[in-house]
Amino acid sequence: MESQIKYIELKTGYADNGPAWIGKVEFSKSGKTIYFNGHAFKGNGHGVSSDLETGEIYWISGVKKNGQDRHWVGNGKIMIDRTIVIEYLKLMDLVSLDPRKYVLVDIAKTDKQRFVDIENGTIDSVSILDKYQDLSGLSIDDLKSIIQDLKREESYTNPNNGRKFLTIKRLEAEKLLENLQIDN
Repeated sequence: MESQIKYIELKTGYADNGPAWIGKVEFSKSGKTIYFNGHAFKGNGHGVSSDLETGEIYWISGVKKNGQDRHWVGNGKIMIDRTIVIEYLKLMDLVSLDPRKYVLVDIAKTDKQRFVDIENGTIDSVSILDKYQDLSGLSIDDLKSIIQDLKREESYTNPNNGRKFLTIKRLEAEKLLENLQIDN
């Protein structure tokens, strides 16, 4: 699928006023994973999607011609990727952006292969330590707490929306805990 300009808003923890972006997204071959700003989102390529790593819920949609991308009760400036401003203005038939509504930002390129490895690798083939160095410095009690949190998250996470990532992270934490307990 070709990259597209989309509206992306974090919903988890916010009441229609979460951080929001307008930028170009890339799609997986199936179109069910969206890559944007260093994140991978699982869903149907639009609408409610979840961050593959964190499980946070995002709203992803095409940009609206009337400029009303935020929910009608939402508020806050929308961050727009400075590299797409000219294309966005042309798409919206605008001359300039309203500085009361938009702020220009630099959007990070997404390493799609990292997420492909997370989703398609076996549990043993993906090293979470490469992505979460902080696990190696935790105490036994901290690791036990994280393991319990991950188990709880796993039980509430849809298999298609990041459960494998949580399982990999939990197993790595359990290995670290086991090694710490052997050493003590």
